[in-house]
Amino acid sequence: MPPLTLTVFWALAGMAITGATLCITRRSPLASALWLVVTLFALAGLFVLLDAQFIGVLQVLVYAGAIMVLFLFVIMLLNLGRPGPSDLKGPVGGAVAALLAGTLLLQLGGVGSSGPPDVIRMPEGTVAALQREQGMVGAVARPLFDTYLIPFEITSILLLAAIVGAVVLAKRKL
Repeated sequence: MPPLTLTVFWALAGMAITGATLCITRRSPLASALWLVVTLFALAGLFVLLDAQFIGVLQVLVYAGAIMVLFLFVIMLLNLGRPGPSDLKGPVGGAVAALLAGTLLLQLGGVGSSGPPDVIRMPEGTVAALQREQGMVGAVARPLFDTYLIPFEITSILLLAAIVGAVVLAKRKL
């Protein structure tokens, strides 16, 4: 791996970890949502480095764009105002958080050392063959609009119901 690519990878990984940490430690929901956007952009950059440009663009358009705009509208409609007191309960809360973080790091270390082999042979007729035949966009879009059309439409109705519910909760007098 070229040194510049490695440097960009570590910079994006550090930005994603920092953004995720700040997302879960901020008491303001608006600040948390904005740090989540930073994390999603860093993950999109990592996808581009992995030569998955389509997934990176989808990451930005769908999650950092549409879903986060929905979250921000709900936060603004609910008018959450100033955050209350912290949920952390002194040194006991910090000790529990450190224990959970250590356990997670041990698990991630175990998973990182047991990766797949460098060369994976895929039989014909799998995703790799479909990608060569149709291109990446076609291989993702065809099942989405053929096999999974009904769940796709149900998801859009569910998101619409969530928006309507947020408006109703925010505006008690209609």
